[in-house]
Amino acid sequence: MRNKRKRPTDGGGNWMDTYGDMVTLLLTFFIMLFAMSNLNEQKWEVFVRSIYPRSTQEVQEQVSINSPVGNAESEMEGTLDVPETETPVDIDKLYLTLAERMNEIGIDGVTVSRGEDYTFIVFEDKTFFDGDSSILTDQGKTTLDVFCDVIGPAQDGVSQINIMAHTAQGDPDRPNNPRTDRMLSAMRAAEVCIFIQEKGVIKPEKLVNISYGQFRPVADNSTREGRTKNRRVEILMIDEGADLHSMNRYYDEYNSGVNADRTVVTGQGQDADGSGHGFAPAAPSADGVSTTMSPATDIPESASAEPGFPSGDTAKETGGTAAE
Repeated sequence: MRNKRKRPTDGGGNWMDTYGDMVTLLLTFFIMLFAMSNLNEQKWEVFVRSIYPRSTQEVQEQVSINSPVGNAESEMEGTLDVPETETPVDIDKLYLTLAERMNEIGIDGVTVSRGEDYTFIVFEDKTFFDGDSSILTDQGKTTLDVFCDVIGPAQDGVSQINIMAHTAQGDPDRPNNPRTDRMLSAMRAAEVCIFIQEKGVIKPEKLVNISYGQFRPVADNSTREGRTKNRRVEILMIDEGADLHSMNRYYDEYNSGVNADRTVVTGQGQDADGSGHGFAPAAPSADGVSTTMSPATDIPESASAEPGFPSGDTAKETGGTAAE
């Protein structure tokens, strides 16, 4: 009996496998499209990093420039809040503003200088304190009010504000009593610093008070005029981002007259040229150092001492003269 010939199989059932794979890939593709339509920056970064780790930085730049349409539409529907930007303060011109404001209220005996990366202000002896007192005068408080009003809005451009107080040597042949001298200058610097801090417009961490006593004179203590120049309060404002240098460097530059942007407040309403500023560039003295003080007024040698500070006789008994 003849065997029946088997028909060869044509493999027709395998197309289902191919079709299933194609449908699965299409489904995956559409899921990816849907996910990308709602993609945020973090998801996109994770996805690309899993495929090509080195492209993370490039993807971040692309996402920030080409933001997703879905997010853009949702932002458009809400209220657009544009942050208000303050007009930046020109630190280089701040010293002129300060001089103008002080002149407007009739304050004189103030020198304001602008260095490369700092502003240096010198207040003569009677601006803040009387005699050997450490109590701020009314004029001193008014002066500091103006200082805070001008510097407060611009404090982001200032990294540090140094407040230095100095005394004069009462007897040119004999040093001051150390306790009197140090305490008086320290309390004067502290009083100015505390007043500024209590105004609440300048960050306290920017304020530094320094006591020099009699040891940084700018004139001869043997004359009344010289002692008047030596009794002073100085404020050094260092620009934000500037390198901090030693005080010797700031003093050397200031006293050598290197600084050309120097202004003396006259408190008279207008300059000699009628410009109306009430201040003028400092005139160089005979020794080449810019003269910044008004003519000295006679101050009694026997000025009464503030409580806690010995008078002249008491100071001599304790080993020195009274600080002025």
